[in-house]
Amino acid sequence: MIALGADHGGFELKEAIKKHLDEKGVEYVDCGTYSAESIDYAPIAKATCEKVTSGECEKAILCCGTGIGISMAANKVKGIRAACCSDYFSAKLTRMHNDANALCMGGRVVGVGLALELVDVFLETEFEGGRHQRRIDQITEIENS
Repeated sequence: MIALGADHGGFELKEAIKKHLDEKGVEYVDCGTYSAESIDYAPIAKATCEKVTSGECEKAILCCGTGIGISMAANKVKGIRAACCSDYFSAKLTRMHNDANALCMGGRVVGVGLALELVDVFLETEFEGGRHQRRIDQITEIENS
């Protein structure tokens, strides 16, 4: 199960992602927003990421205007490793090397076609572990200090 969240700047992109996930048979929970009316991204990021940290969802996909603000808010949720991506290589490597559990994108930055490719690679790529696990452990240590 994937948790989806967006503010007004990412609403249209989130809706396109929902349609894509429906077509692929991927289950998700939509944590809002539910319209293009102005709304703050931080509460949406928190609610969406808590679906991941609670174990209800495996990963989160978050959208705002640039992807930056919502990624900053997401990374404040303990246990979340959110990456703001706008290219295929970064979306793939953030899973392989960083074990990112939240993908953030900008609805005003990334076109729908590219965004759907980023969603696919993010969801399909496994964490490599090995030497990268040590680095994840270091991030967790910083988070817990």
